[in-house]
Amino acid sequence: MTTRPRHEEIADYLRELATQTMPDERMPSDAELCERFSVSRMTARHAVQSVVNEGLVYRRRGHGTFRSQDRIHRVLGSPLSFTENMRRRGLSVSSRLLALERIDVTPDIIDALGIEQSEGAILLERLRFADGQPMAIERAVISPRCMSALETDLSIGSLHEVFENLGHSPVRAKASVSARRATKRERELLELLSTGIVLVEDRIISDQNDMPLELTTTCYAADRYAFDAVVYRGGSEDRP
Repeated sequence: MTTRPRHEEIADYLRELATQTMPDERMPSDAELCERFSVSRMTARHAVQSVVNEGLVYRRRGHGTFRSQDRIHRVLGSPLSFTENMRRRGLSVSSRLLALERIDVTPDIIDALGIEQSEGAILLERLRFADGQPMAIERAVISPRCMSALETDLSIGSLHEVFENLGHSPVRAKASVSARRATKRERELLELLSTGIVLVEDRIISDQNDMPLELTTTCYAADRYAFDAVVYRGGSEDRP
């Protein structure tokens, strides 16, 4: 009879435990697993990593292993801001400002925002948190027509709420999503493992008059996010 590898037994134990544990609750440490199952630290880490890869638990460097949150679902192409999306789920939102600077515009930016080369644009980059956990890195290139929006403290507020106050309601989003391996910087900011994956959403947000407000690229931690698509039969697949 073939003996089952010990790391698989430990992984099964962690999977079962995760079903009985609340999100963000601490799971057994590597040392505790070593003692419970009489295995080496390498075997314990192998087991934990397999469950991490499944998205059931996550590690925080220097803190331990924790039960993962259920993935947050977002509708692809929704004009809802990160702030509003999190608030609707009862989560506390905060941000860390990473960059705020005037940038030269590329042909892609000119086309997306409908601006002139001479106008330039503003780059706003923020690390977005939900209940203190880093969720996304957001890089928004903002139309020079909406530059006054940056006079607000955006470490606690919503850019879309500021647009609303300026008379520009963000009502339309054209979006695409792709997945890739996270860069070293993204892994550090989002507290991901070396094998971490990000979901990258590119969006052009327009107001009620179809005026482009921002071109945004957001990198979401893939183990904390899922995108849903709503499709209606009879529409053109090539429709923008």
